[in-house]
Amino acid sequence: MHIMEGFLPPAHALGWAAVSLPFLAWGLRAIGRDLHAHPERRMLLGVAAAFAFLLSALKLPSVTGSCSHPTGVGLGAALFGPAAMVPVGFVVLLFQALLMAHGGLTTLGANVFSMAIVGPFVSYGVLRAVSALGLSRSVAVFLAASLGDLATYVTTSAQLALAFPAAAGGFGVSFFKFAGIFALTQVPIAISEGLLTVLVVNAMVRFNAHELRALPVMRLGARKENA
Repeated sequence: MHIMEGFLPPAHALGWAAVSLPFLAWGLRAIGRDLHAHPERRMLLGVAAAFAFLLSALKLPSVTGSCSHPTGVGLGAALFGPAAMVPVGFVVLLFQALLMAHGGLTTLGANVFSMAIVGPFVSYGVLRAVSALGLSRSVAVFLAASLGDLATYVTTSAQLALAFPAAAGGFGVSFFKFAGIFALTQVPIAISEGLLTVLVVNAMVRFNAHELRALPVMRLGARKENA
């Protein structure tokens, strides 16, 4: 993640774009309704977008045709839920492809699916699950950001394995090969992203607690600390 321009076979590139489009349309409607009802959240959304753009631009070489980097989508998923991060992630990936040659237009659908759909949904699901256990906000945010990051790379490994199955062993062998190579760099990156996201969320709570408390997902994560 990001998969480079022209690396996927055309049928795979088109297929991932077709899968991602309904999520993008749903996310645009969801974010439009949210900002119409709460226009004061535009600044927070901008912070989440900038966080994702900056972190996902910090790339390290990894598997052929791809790279390893933080995703930054856990923060936005924690603040706004997963739907809002689909259009945000799409814009981030589009700008990076056009301005930084990071990713590509033909692979945009695949990259959106892994980073802007799977990552935020996993982050949000983990946040809710951990919060339901009564753990602290910091633990919930750390696990949500870290596991959302790792889920993106598991998805990318699956996408690459589907496109390039091993001659002997097919998809399974290829998947574990890609995932194993990604793990060398991505596990420490995911831990670092989780810690950084906790620091950012805690700073937001400290300086802008009233606005954050209006977000249901943040109330879930804050149960123990506000008790």
